[in-house]
Amino acid sequence: MAKQPRILAGETAAITGGARGIGRATAQALLRKGMKVAIGDVDLDAARETAEQLGASAVALPLDVTDRASFAAFLDGAEQQLGPLDVLVNNAGIMQIGRFLDEDDLTARRMVDINIHGVILGMKLALERMIPRDRGHIVNISSQAGKYGAPGGATYSATKHAVVGLTEAIRGELHLMGAHIDLSYVMPFVVNTELGSGLGEARGMTSLEPTDVAEAIVEALQFKLVDVWVPKSAKRNNTLGVLLPRPLAEGMARAMKADRVLAGADSSVRRGYELRASRSEPGLEEAPRTPELTPSAGE
Repeated sequence: MAKQPRILAGETAAITGGARGIGRATAQALLRKGMKVAIGDVDLDAARETAEQLGASAVALPLDVTDRASFAAFLDGAEQQLGPLDVLVNNAGIMQIGRFLDEDDLTARRMVDINIHGVILGMKLALERMIPRDRGHIVNISSQAGKYGAPGGATYSATKHAVVGLTEAIRGELHLMGAHIDLSYVMPFVVNTELGSGLGEARGMTSLEPTDVAEAIVEALQFKLVDVWVPKSAKRNNTLGVLLPRPLAEGMARAMKADRVLAGADSSVRRGYELRASRSEPGLEEAPRTPELTPSAGE
């Protein structure tokens, strides 16, 4: 007998980085399932606009995921306005790309602070609420770069590897504790959002829409899935890559131009996003041109 999906209607979800892109699409998808949604974002004006557009069951709250007090206030506000927290989607993240040797230390620290420490903080604060109730589900947004490691995005890949390892480790701890809290990590390919703008293409892979990822998150919540690949076919590719000898697997990746998705990004297209991401603030002036990776001889 097929497993029946869990009913989500009436539950409360909090989404970090919910004003735009995947976060916004996820809020909309959860609202369609009858959930109440708190949209947290460092850009409060954008969060408010999104909440107003999505309807009465959505509220906007300020959130800096790198600050414990801010994150705690976000979850407190969500519970005060919508009820006990059932779901946390750790979606907030930035991606600044370029050759590793050209990356400045502040850029690396900012990515680690948001992409890793933000997830760690969110999980700690949400679990403090969920464990006493013995229910809840946390969804962490990773990336396929968190499985493969993408040239041109070394530190970003490292942060997304960390999200996968963190989620798996905490799942084990919760099991040892006898706590019935569900954890998922979602690994999309390139998504057509501001973060994914100007990236290269891989043969046989099509860029995703934010709604594709949102639908996968809903499915993860309904069926308590752990490792969520978007698209699902990417899981087969990963399994094949693990089974093949490394030289052959790497050769196939190069043939598909998978190693050029981040390394071949158009810096002129990404310039505005890169600056905003470096400061995590909207509406800033155009960023300076960043160094591009160039192919080595013979490639």
